[in-house]
Amino acid sequence: MPPTLGEAVPSTTVSIAPLILLSACDHYGRSAKGTRRRVVGVLLGQNNGLDVRSPSSPSTYSDGELMLMMMTPAVPFEEDEKDPAVWFLDHNYVESMNDMFKKVNAREKLIGWYHSGPKLRASDLEINELFKRYTPNPLLVIIDVEPKELGVPTDAYFAVEEIKDDGTTTTKTFVHTPSIIEAEEAEEIGVEHLLRDIRDVAVGSLTTRVNSQLQSLQGLHLRLRDIGAYLEKVLSGQLPVNHAILGNLQDVFNLLPNLSTPSSTDGEEGHNNDLARAMSVKTNDQLMAIYVSSLIRAIIAFHDLIDNKIKNRQDQAEEKEKEEKERAEKEKKMASSPDKDGSSEKGKEDSPKEKKKGDKE
Repeated sequence: MPPTLGEAVPSTTVSIAPLILLSACDHYGRSAKGTRRRVVGVLLGQNNGLDVRSPSSPSTYSDGELMLMMMTPAVPFEEDEKDPAVWFLDHNYVESMNDMFKKVNAREKLIGWYHSGPKLRASDLEINELFKRYTPNPLLVIIDVEPKELGVPTDAYFAVEEIKDDGTTTTKTFVHTPSIIEAEEAEEIGVEHLLRDIRDVAVGSLTTRVNSQLQSLQGLHLRLRDIGAYLEKVLSGQLPVNHAILGNLQDVFNLLPNLSTPSSTDGEEGHNNDLARAMSVKTNDQLMAIYVSSLIRAIIAFHDLIDNKIKNRQDQAEEKEKEEKERAEKEKKMASSPDKDGSSEKGKEDSPKEKKKGDKE
C-alpha cells in the first residue's frame, strides 16, 4: 500500500550523481533534441530505508535517505502528444536490462525512473504504476535537460495517496521530495575538466563569487514567487488547503530572525531597528574587507603582469642583440674566408713551378 500524504517519508533526500544528468542529456540529445518529445529511463541505486552506503565511498548517509548511483539506462518510450492516455513503454526491455545489471552489480537495484519533463504530465501516474512491478515505491526524477531558470535542474517525486478532508475517496498524487547533486572525488575532477570549456578562466574570484550570490538570490526569488502564487490560489479557492504544506511554510517563517526588536529607550516612535542596523553595519564591514583585499590582490597581480612584460621585453632585446652579434661575426668570417682561399690556391699553383725549377737546377 502506498504511503499517504502525511506519511510520504518527509526525511528522504534524493542524492543524484552528475553522471546521471550527463546520461539524461545525452539520451535527450540523441533521441528528442529539437522536438517536444520527452525521453524516459530507469534509475539504479540503493535504498534500504536505514543506512545507505555508496559502493565507492565508505561514507554513511542518515536514516531514510536515498542514494542514486551511476547508471541510468535509457528505455524505448513513445506517447501521443494530443492524447496523454496513449503511451508505450517497453517493459520487456526494462526487465531484460534489470536482469543484466543484477549480474554486473547486485547491490544496485531499480529504484525508479526519470523523464526529461520539464513538468509532470497526466500519464506519469500510470507509468509509475507500471514501475511498481520492480520496486514497491518507485521514485520519479524529472531532469530538465534545457533549464531556463537557475537552480537544481532536478525534481524528485514519490507517488502517495492523498486523503481529502471532505471524506471522499483517496486519490493518488505526487509529493515533492528534496534532491541534491553530489559527486565523488573522481567525479568532481571530471566535472571540473568539463567546465573548463564553459567557465571564463580570466574572470577573477570576486566576480565569480558575486555571480554565484546573484544566481542564488535569483533562485530564492523564484522559489518565493512560486510560494506566493500557491498561497494566492489557496486563498482564492482554486486549490484545496494542504495542511502539510502550510505547516512547512510556518516552520520556514518561524526560522526567520526577528530583526524588528522593540525600542529600548522611551521617546522613539514605533520599533527601533538597532539589531538590523548593527547586522547591516557588521555585514558591510566584512564585505568591505573582502572588497579591499580583492582590490589589493588585483593590483599585485597587475604589478606582477607589468614586471613580467618588462622582463619579456628585456629578454627579447637581449636575444635580438645576441642574434645581431652572431650575424655580424658570421658576415665577418665570410668576408675574410675568400682571401685565405685565394692565397692558398696561389701557393698551390706556385709550388709545381718551384719544383720544376729545382729539378732543372
